[in-house]
Amino acid sequence: MNTDTPANVIILWRDALKNAEDRCHIYLHEEIESYLVSLLVRFTKNTDFANQTIANKFLQAMQEQDILRRYSLAEVGDQCLLYSGFFPGIAERRQVKVRYFVDIGRSAYATISNTTSDLYGSLASQFVSLMDVLQSVNQRHVLLPLDAYELWSELGSTRALNYLNSLKS
Repeated sequence: MNTDTPANVIILWRDALKNAEDRCHIYLHEEIESYLVSLLVRFTKNTDFANQTIANKFLQAMQEQDILRRYSLAEVGDQCLLYSGFFPGIAERRQVKVRYFVDIGRSAYATISNTTSDLYGSLASQFVSLMDVLQSVNQRHVLLPLDAYELWSELGSTRALNYLNSLKS
């Protein structure tokens, strides 16, 4: 973490993630949780990423060389994670499904992964769970039944399935 980040900001994001994990019944490995906290802290400092076209950024990143490629693809994966998890309404405004961001984000992380067990491999394989947790952090994002069904059937969203099951009660 950046040393000029107030400790209380880190603590607030960590607590918000823990509470969201509990609500979703999803428990993240400490390394993944720390990565998400870092991502949220970075987002808090730089909120002007929303005007970029993800597909173009992904294609540009794929053409970069070595370290720059890795950095650019990680940035694409991070933005897709924020869009699908924290700001799923952006997909609707851009007239795409949340799956668009999930697919590109997973691909970006998987491309820079050495194995499925390294950090980026874990981010790729757990992308939907991470999206679920971030959607739960953003409690303003209310699932509607049709949206929940789509997230569950297309992506395997645990949060959406839990919501659908709660409707049966």
